[in-house]
Amino acid sequence: MSDIQVRPATLRDAKAIAQIHTLSAQSAYQGIVPEDQLKSMSVDKRQAYWREAIEYCEPQVQVAVEDEKIVGFVGYDRSRDEKSRPTTGEIWAIYAAPTHWDKGVGLALWDAARDGLAEEGCTNVTAWVPLRNERAIRFHELAGFKREMTTAKTAVVGSAKIEEVRLKRSLN
Repeated sequence: MSDIQVRPATLRDAKAIAQIHTLSAQSAYQGIVPEDQLKSMSVDKRQAYWREAIEYCEPQVQVAVEDEKIVGFVGYDRSRDEKSRPTTGEIWAIYAAPTHWDKGVGLALWDAARDGLAEEGCTNVTAWVPLRNERAIRFHELAGFKREMTTAKTAVVGSAKIEEVRLKRSLN
């Protein structure tokens, strides 16, 4: 396995993060999100979002780097769920470039997010995942997350309705 380093994202990383986010989402959501929706995903819009996130640290963003090239990223912070405890963190986004799926990038990013959330005083962490995204659910379950089926909800992404479930685990 190659040597993957994880470090805090800088503003210069926003474009690479946006490209990975777009490419990865287009691959991961094939058959889940309508084709026209996938094709309309914009690197520019995502770049603006991630630049702002990096600048204001909301969420905190870290990147996985291999041979000086960004191959994945994670965004994490306190939970955005209403009525969640202040000690609950959330993985807002975790993506690896499709060329780096199943190569340890996600695990390296998860380890960095877990450490960052623990440093912030979080004792639990959640993630919202589309029910039909079996790859993402399997990843989170291998990382110790458990499905909270009573949390299933419908998210609207453009014109598509996607069923999501919250996964949760302890940081201890």
